Amino acid sequence: MSTARYTATTPVGHWIGGRAVDGSGGRAQTVWNPAPGQAARQVLLGGTAEVEAAVAAARAAQPAWGEMPPIRRARVMNAFLALMNQHRDALAAMITAEHGKVYSDAQGEVMRGIDIVEFACGVPQLLKGDYTDQVSTGIDNWTLRQPLGVVAGITPFNFPCMVPCWMFPLALACGNAFILKPSERDPSPSLLMAELLKQAGLPDGVFSVVQGDKVVVDALLSHPDVKALSFVGSTPIAQAIYETGARHGKRVQALGGAKNHMVVMPDADIEQAVDALIGSAYGSAGERCMAISVAVLVGDVGDRLVPRLAERARALKIGDGMQPEVEMGPIVTREARERIEGYVELGVAEGAQLVVDGRGLKGPGLAQGFYTGGTLFDHATPQMRIYREEIFGPVLVCLRVPDLAAALALVNAHESGNGVACFTADGGVAREFARRVQVGMVGINVPIPVPMAWHGFGGWKKSLFGDLHAYGEEGVRFYTKQKSVMQRWPASIGRGAEFAMPTAK
Repeated sequence: MSTARYTATTPVGHWIGGRAVDGSGGRAQTVWNPAPGQAARQVLLGGTAEVEAAVAAARAAQPAWGEMPPIRRARVMNAFLALMNQHRDALAAMITAEHGKVYSDAQGEVMRGIDIVEFACGVPQLLKGDYTDQVSTGIDNWTLRQPLGVVAGITPFNFPCMVPCWMFPLALACGNAFILKPSERDPSPSLLMAELLKQAGLPDGVFSVVQGDKVVVDALLSHPDVKALSFVGSTPIAQAIYETGARHGKRVQALGGAKNHMVVMPDADIEQAVDALIGSAYGSAGERCMAISVAVLVGDVGDRLVPRLAERARALKIGDGMQPEVEMGPIVTREARERIEGYVELGVAEGAQLVVDGRGLKGPGLAQGFYTGGTLFDHATPQMRIYREEIFGPVLVCLRVPDLAAALALVNAHESGNGVACFTADGGVAREFARRVQVGMVGINVPIPVPMAWHGFGGWKKSLFGDLHAYGEEGVRFYTKQKSVMQRWPASIGRGAEFAMPTAK
């Protein structure tokens, strides 16, 4: 498969009614290649007209798609699965060109998206209902799950392939029509996936892509024909989308931000812990909702761990993500880099010990790109903003605590509850930690515990607004509504009105 760079320069438009369209809004935004720091192409920003067109196409196409037997929908998803596998390297090259993450990481992202598509191919099994014979005399009762209709997804820049795949494969397999609003920072993968869905046999109108900004988001939130909306992004926006969508009577699944902790116990394997922290804090330049951004160092482990972390952070190979030796690529935009480096300045002002300063990174080929190095703080406190707020960059903040109880109290007091990890050699500690920690996804000696396709993804507290997690069986429940049917036939019906509540008699 090709590993060629992605170098397209034509404007990125929309996908509505089974074809690429330019739209009519006249607004556009630059899509950057962050490695050289150069404008690569333009994305055409849609508006209410594009949303109306996408909803109209979805509304027209969904009834026939929803009535199609699940096995036939699964066959379309299976054809799409094969096409995704054929084009996974092309998708990865797009991601590296527009996001900046290293190519191997982008390939991993695509494969995790493909996992969800593969899970969606099992939709006939996933949609089975329950049946009770003779629930009462002469009466049978069963439940079935039916599609919602037209649903939408709003996805972030950091996973332009994987996060949309958390949503649309299951939504489509369940019989819905889906409208995707991808990030305007890296919009190209969305159009390739739309083309592949068409090649797989998906009817026109069942899947649409509307590029855009807040104008498109607001139009989707307020449109009466959009029955449900999935979102992944920052906590303030997730909460606003959840509240606005609920006010408009929609089902909403809004995944927010994170401040993921990794607790390192004194008995942990130090080299394994260092490897885990370096990869999870600095991989993808820290632009992951599951990145470890806080190391909670228990007892004396910090004195042994921090010098090794500093050595490794200084030695990170940083550069263009298409170069195979590179471990960390650039930040997605110049503005994002400035915000991250502003947090480093803030951490110094707050009194944290700056062990490794990633600002002012120099080296061959780094002058023009949106690069910053890995930053490491030690002896931070819970009151500091660099601890409390999501930085979303390659900044690792270390705190010292005396014991496991203090570590759990620290983690549980934070408003975010997305992911957490504990590194230990003690099974009792591991069990206690996993049971008591108030976080949705827990890793024991696993730094980034992203569940596999059949388990579902979701945090607690202010990391998730809504009742159901993404993908897995929770995703099937989100994209369907349950109907309960009770049935009896005339031969079993007695004569006379019944004024009491029906019971099993």
